[in-house]
Amino acid sequence: MCGRYSVARPDEDVAREFDVKVVADESPGPSWNVAPTQSARVVLERLPSKRGAEDAEGVQRMLRTARWGLVPSWAKDLKVGNRLINARSETITEKPAFKAAAARRRCLVPADGYYEWQNTEQGKVPYFLHRDDELLAFAGLYELWPDPDRDEDDPDRWLWSYTILTHPAPDALGHVHDRSPVLVPPGGLRDGWLNPELTDPAKVRELLAAMPEPGLQPRRVSNAVNSPKNNTPDLVAPVSD
Repeated sequence: MCGRYSVARPDEDVAREFDVKVVADESPGPSWNVAPTQSARVVLERLPSKRGAEDAEGVQRMLRTARWGLVPSWAKDLKVGNRLINARSETITEKPAFKAAAARRRCLVPADGYYEWQNTEQGKVPYFLHRDDELLAFAGLYELWPDPDRDEDDPDRWLWSYTILTHPAPDALGHVHDRSPVLVPPGGLRDGWLNPELTDPAKVRELLAAMPEPGLQPRRVSNAVNSPKNNTPDLVAPVSD
């Protein structure tokens, strides 16, 4: 699974890495310990709305802030998102909570790496999984939820939220945890994953099947990461066994 991750790059670096054309809303800033229900940046593409479509510039890749924990549009309240921080990639085109987003609202979640806890006889040991200094892209889904307590013309009525996809961990990482985030490499797979005009569930499954093994490096880190209240650069620093 993926229950905590780090992304400390400024918007400029993320926009350049993902070829972003529009930087929307305010950045939550760097975080070395992003936790569920917190806000972070996601990369997505949107089709022009039907209203004013004649003036639209077509599909644009944008960087937005969203809440971690998917809140489907039909949810009665946003607490649903607390249980939907991850989605199993094997079933996203079938599960009611994910299938609409899998067809039309896919995103990439920028990250420097993520944390996982290995079960040992001495207790759970945290690791930071990363790839040198490379900015990673987790496959994600996003949703927009209308807050029933806000007026229809309130600009803050719509909550953007997201979930991170997981799949069985490759042998190189399986000793830490049996599942890991789906990583999307640069190039055509990222373009395909973000393409809002690709709506066929079979094509979505083909994209997921084409994702290569992540090739990440596990690094043991301090137990300080256990608390989401801790959020400093030293959380990703290695510690001795």
